[in-house]
Amino acid sequence: MIRIVIADDEELIRGALVALLDLEPDIQVLADVADGAQAVTAARAHRPDVVLLDLEMPVLDGVEAARSLTEAVHTVIVTRHARPGTLKRALAAGVRGFVPKSTPAARLAEIIRAVAAGERYIDAGLAAAAIAEDESPLTGREADVLRLTRDGLATKEIARSLSLAHGTVRNHLSAAIAKLHTDNRGSAAAIAWDRGWI
Repeated sequence: MIRIVIADDEELIRGALVALLDLEPDIQVLADVADGAQAVTAARAHRPDVVLLDLEMPVLDGVEAARSLTEAVHTVIVTRHARPGTLKRALAAGVRGFVPKSTPAARLAEIIRAVAAGERYIDAGLAAAAIAEDESPLTGREADVLRLTRDGLATKEIARSLSLAHGTVRNHLSAAIAKLHTDNRGSAAAIAWDRGWI
């Protein structure tokens, strides 16, 4: 029996995934939760074989949740906004599967079986796009500050969150704005998000 945890902040989608995957004779849904932090907690409590994560969730997104889990738990990202840069970020976080939400339920069950068996599954279209895409020009810290900017945090809040000096955050933002050829931090965050770099 393949034991899974499902995390998606959209209740209708999460409920549909639970209902469809529970129909599979060899898949058991142990828990379903609404955000990334709850996914990490549920995975640590239930020790599933696979955690199915929506990419865009509150508290922790799917990639951040996957990064927080040990390698003993295989993770699969399911998303409707599948950008190549996000795929690269997911792979760097140890995600074993990356699929669009348009994937049929029977195919998703096959992917879960493959990932539980130790294989990796990446949607072919996403993989091709990722190969063709430019690398992110941002440093890790620049990506962090833009991610928090996109979340609506003020510069002082970003500094507190990342344990950085206020001036250091301003410097990272200035560098990111210059690299992305824009004139403000909001636009820089939007560009970085659109390209999947944050």
